[in-house]
Amino acid sequence: MSSFFKDYKIFAIVFGIISIIIVTIIYNTLNVYQPLPIYQPSMVSTELVDSTLQYKKKYHKIADFSLTNQNGKTITQNDYKDKIYVADFFFTTCPTICPIMTKNMAEIQKEILNDDEVMLLSHSVTPKIDTVAQLKRYAIKKGVNDKKWNLVTGDKKQIYALARKSYLAVKDDGDGGPFDMVHTENFMLIDKKRQIRGFYDGTNPEEIEKLLNDIAILKEEYLQ
Repeated sequence: MSSFFKDYKIFAIVFGIISIIIVTIIYNTLNVYQPLPIYQPSMVSTELVDSTLQYKKKYHKIADFSLTNQNGKTITQNDYKDKIYVADFFFTTCPTICPIMTKNMAEIQKEILNDDEVMLLSHSVTPKIDTVAQLKRYAIKKGVNDKKWNLVTGDKKQIYALARKSYLAVKDDGDGGPFDMVHTENFMLIDKKRQIRGFYDGTNPEEIEKLLNDIAILKEEYLQ
């Protein structure tokens, strides 16, 4: 009888060890790090991509730019060198989606305020109205931290080309002329290589939460 219990004890110990190993393997399998996709024009709906880019399958990056922020400072891609950033397109007099987007961008700012790797970039789509002075007033009103978040104005054709051909942010065609208008709720997550890593509805709190989670995933990528 004692031999039986001894054998049973050994079996229980071995079974327990095997169970722990199996559970560990399953846990690690379910929690394997999954990098964010690198979006190319060919991966995005044709409604969002300029016809000249629709079949581009690799090497897509945000183009060089030179714009002016709320403090009158020239902002270029060098100000975002080696940074993760969230980009959007707005205008200060917008009565519909822009106030919601700006509020949600401010929430993101709170979360990344002490994170030196992450910044924000908002492009005005009515640059003639959104002068430096107007952007500054808006920035103060909305609680913009100048070190984390640039609101930029500048050449309309350049801004609209960025929206359509770099950020793949809008559904409509246009030439950046006086009657052309970009209006989109999209937030774009950009990595340190100026590649698009995610699209989000900037008016949706659940999408903002996903964006913050994706920033964490993207940061982990640089630790691999």
